[in-house]
Parts: sequence; structure tokens; C-alpha cells
Amino acid sequence: MISVIIPHLNQAEALEACLRSLDAQTLSRDLFEVLVVDNGSAMPPVEVVAGHPDVRLMYESHPGPGPARNAGAAYARGDILAFMDADCRAHPDWLAAIHEAFQQVRPATILGGEVRIRPAVEGCFTAIEAYESVFGFRNRLYVTKHGYSVTANLAVRRADFARVGPFPGIQFAEDMQWGQMAIRAGCEFRYVPGMVVFHPARRSLRELYAKWDRQITHYRNMAQGARGWQLRWLAMALLVLASPAAGAITVMTSGRLHGIRARLKAIAVLCAVRSHRTAKMLALLRREGAVVWNR
Repeated sequence: MISVIIPHLNQAEALEACLRSLDAQTLSRDLFEVLVVDNGSAMPPVEVVAGHPDVRLMYESHPGPGPARNAGAAYARGDILAFMDADCRAHPDWLAAIHEAFQQVRPATILGGEVRIRPAVEGCFTAIEAYESVFGFRNRLYVTKHGYSVTANLAVRRADFARVGPFPGIQFAEDMQWGQMAIRAGCEFRYVPGMVVFHPARRSLRELYAKWDRQITHYRNMAQGARGWQLRWLAMALLVLASPAAGAITVMTSGRLHGIRARLKAIAVLCAVRSHRTAKMLALLRREGAVVWNR
């Protein structure tokens, strides 16, 4: 059995769409279960979950998607744990791809799949959607080059999850940190292209900046323990400021966008985001920052 674990915080409408996508899976329903872990919503999604009789709702008061995922794993009955986000939708073959892949890979293999941006209007990208289609979730790169998978689309055998240990708390980038823990525990990551989930793009530059504020704060928290981290951090900030030139080439050659207009919109957002990231990194060079989930 596969246990699908979904952390939730104030996203009831998105959760409904997520659960509908799981209702539509091609994998037999007796081969998977679904657990939603509410993490302190103003209004817990009781009615949403009640509309899906086979879904279990539980609660985790410690803030952060990592602790919520850990709570779900503790109550899961499956041999395989599959993690996704409440605002994602699963491709109908998502669980079938996970089921098939685990029959072919060796023990201590962790799976990461494709995360695609879902536009609000099919076939018409906003500037933010065009940018995030290229840069939002580069999970093939993360899995094959950097040794981790985003937790919006990750699957692991229960025994290997126990071997690696729980996801870290909100102050750290849970996917990167847990990936490092998994590598140290002797596991390896495998990219599965047929394991697809769809994620909405942010709706505005403000939301995109908030996402990067969280990520950059995570990176600073991870970096600050090393000797001489400030100098490396400053050098990285300057590289980010200069990076749009290379990023523009990535946009122009990406197969995820079509047409010059969409590419130019993506490049404009790219320049704005990289400038904001640089300013945030320089601000955090002098002080620590607190992480707020789902701001």
C-alpha cells in the first residue's frame, strides 16, 4: 500500500482539487490511502475531507510542513510514503508510476518526480507563470545533480524513511536538509519522469518574493554554522545579481515555453526576482530571519 501524505494550512479550496485528483488515480483504490495533516488552519478542512470518505484527517500543532509530514508518516499504514502539497494536483498516473518504479529500483532508493506549473488559463501564461514554468520546480536537476527532491513530489519506502529520520522543522529547507540526511544514511535519489504533479504559479510578484524570502532565510540558517560563511554568502549574492544573463539563455532555450512573448515576460520577472534575492541576501548578512510558513 502507498500512503499519500498532504500537509495543509488554510488552503481548503486547493485541497478539494487535490483530493479530486487523487480520486481520479488509475491505481486501484485498495492500493493506496490518503492522509491530510492540518497544521493550524483558522478553519480546519473538516467538510472538505468529509466529502472524500476514504481520506483521514489528523492534526499537528507544531508549525511547518515538515512536522506535518512527520505526523502523517507516523500514522500511515502503507509500505510506501508519497508526499505532495495541498495546492498540487496529481496526474492520473502519479501513483501508478510510483507503484511501478518501486518494483524496479533497489532498496534505499528515493523517488522524485516532475512538478509542472498549472496556468490559471490553459494555454495562456501570465508573466509569473512563464517564469515559474522555467525556474519554479527544476526537480530533474535537483534529483540528478543535487541529491534531493522537492517534497511536493517525493516517495520513499517506509523502512528507508525510518532509516533517514524525520523532516526538519520550519527554520530549514526541509527538502534540501532531508536530502542531505538521506545521502548520509546511504540512500540514493532516482528521478521518475512519469511521476507528475501540477502546481499553481504564484499570483503576483509579492507572493513570489515571499516564497524566496522563506527560501533565502532557510539557506542562511543552513549556511551560518560554517566558518567564514559571511564571505561566501556575499560572493553568492553578487553572483545572483549577475545571473540574469545566463538565466535569459535558459529561458530562450526552454522547451516549457512557446513564443517570444512568453519568453520575454519570463525574463522580465527573472530580472526582478534576482534583484530582490540579492537585496534579501545582503539584508540577512547582518541578522537572522524568522521563517513563516504559507505567508
